[in-house]
Amino acid sequence: MDFLQLTGKKILLFGVANRKSVAYHVSRALTDAGAECLYVVQNDAVRQNVAKLLGNAEIFTCDLEHEDQIARLREEIGGCHERLHGMVHSVAFADYSSGVKPFHETPKEAFLQAVDISCYSLVALSRVFADVLDREASVVTVSISTTTMASESYGYMAPIKAALDSSLVFLAKSFSRFSKIRFNAVAPGLLKTSASAGIPGYVDSYLFAEQVIPRKEAIRTEEVANVAAFLLSPRSSGINAQRIVVDAGMAINYFDREIVERAMRPDP
Repeated sequence: MDFLQLTGKKILLFGVANRKSVAYHVSRALTDAGAECLYVVQNDAVRQNVAKLLGNAEIFTCDLEHEDQIARLREEIGGCHERLHGMVHSVAFADYSSGVKPFHETPKEAFLQAVDISCYSLVALSRVFADVLDREASVVTVSISTTTMASESYGYMAPIKAALDSSLVFLAKSFSRFSKIRFNAVAPGLLKTSASAGIPGYVDSYLFAEQVIPRKEAIRTEEVANVAAFLLSPRSSGINAQRIVVDAGMAINYFDREIVERAMRPDP
């Protein structure tokens, strides 16, 4: 039975870089459900790499920092696809090359670049594809499980993800004036991806999360992908301007008895 009602739907995905990418796992879930996936990657080098994963799929290139490339992408895709039924925005970037600094020392240039790529790109893409997206299409972005916890290892990306979450609300309102297009976010806990591996201190936080999660097992990327596929499907038609947290219960278990006892145990 076609429970998700995605058979034959065309979904545009941004953010596949390798087999560990969230967008790649989302595409697998969509393909299994019968959807047709179109892909956009940053440049030709990435396209050559992911082509080995994606086979004969259509792969376009676009550096989202450049508005002229976004406009060109719209023309390329609109020229061969009259209608899209969904869009996945799984794009984020922060420059940690000099290490994670205290938040108040965040360089302006780095912060604004991260906002541009990680948040504003969703607004820009939604705008240029507004007339290609089906009137009842679904747009899904990838946030994080909480933006109000000051995770030092994540640095200044949490406030940027907060801006992304807020943007969903305003996009949903704007598009409601002429369509039923929905905007939602899947908000996972800590994941094991290639991008996260480059964040200083992330591995320790990931291992800690495994202890805090009630099942003592970290979130798997395919679990996040399954929620994203649901949000892209007509089955989630009543969900709009929301962020769906996928953390396996981590947020309710910070005061786990065993963890508290270990923290309070005197050093030997």
